[in-house]
Amino acid sequence: MSGTSALDRGTSAANAAGGLKIAVLAGGVGAARFLSGLVDVVPGAEITVIGNTGDDFLVHGMHVSPDLDSVTYTLCGIGDEQRGWGIRQESWRALEQLRRLGEECWFQLGDRDLATHIFRTRRLSEGVALSEVTRELGLRLGLPLRLLPMTDQGVTTRVHTEDGRDLHIQEYLVREACQPAISAVEFRGAERARPAAGVLEAIGQAEVVIVAPSNPVISIGPILSIPQIREAVRSAPLVAAVSPIVVGRAIKGPAAAMLQALGLEVSPIGVADYYGELVQLLVMDEQDRGLLAAFQPRRLATHVCDTMMVSAAARRNLALEVLRACQLTQAVAPK
Repeated sequence: MSGTSALDRGTSAANAAGGLKIAVLAGGVGAARFLSGLVDVVPGAEITVIGNTGDDFLVHGMHVSPDLDSVTYTLCGIGDEQRGWGIRQESWRALEQLRRLGEECWFQLGDRDLATHIFRTRRLSEGVALSEVTRELGLRLGLPLRLLPMTDQGVTTRVHTEDGRDLHIQEYLVREACQPAISAVEFRGAERARPAAGVLEAIGQAEVVIVAPSNPVISIGPILSIPQIREAVRSAPLVAAVSPIVVGRAIKGPAAAMLQALGLEVSPIGVADYYGELVQLLVMDEQDRGLLAAFQPRRLATHVCDTMMVSAAARRNLALEVLRACQLTQAVAPK
């Protein structure tokens, strides 16, 4: 296909995807950026996003859902692209006053962001499920697709460190700045959790399940730790994952350290090993083309393209490339 751009090559995939039901397993920033490209080429009504809630926690008495909010803010056009989280044009007066009152303020919440958490916490206190509150927030903010939390119940990602501490994932990421060496990662409560309303139906109806370029361990791992969700993904016609690891480094966040702590290679190979038999197609960056030979003995299709998402056009092109790779994989799959 020399002389043909990725955009041109992906046009047929986008056209074919007009009626394609897609479920996306998503973390926060990386997933949000990928989804902003996907909604440019696939009608939002055909996409259901299943978001990680393993990093949800209480801050100053408010229920914060960092990954759900990152997806919502980005796709509603109000996210802060420079920081990668929160709402742009923020102010921090409430946080300054809390600090004056002696409160711990290591987790940054801007004044506009606080409104989301106040709304969520009030609705939850009224007995409304997190999935319904997420729907209400998306409706009010103009979310162009369906976003579901993985569960309405409490599943918490805990990081056990080599110095004997048991930390909430946000304590590890933000307060401790990922410094303590990791001995284990636990998804507390997952074995008892049920998928939120609509999750199993979305996966069951999807012709393609896409695992977004999120941290495999702490963004996608909590979703797959819920037994019914894992089994539903296992039964999907095609599961495609986008590697967040490029030339031995995480595009963003501590994914490299997490894979290493689990004894996995810090490369797309380690990503594939983490997902195991759940994934039939791995999309990885063109800078890792040299690893293709290592995948040949595996029963795993691969696709190489630019995955860096440095601009809106790059995000759109990545979405097109993923759809195209899915089409090609389905075309050659044994009947």
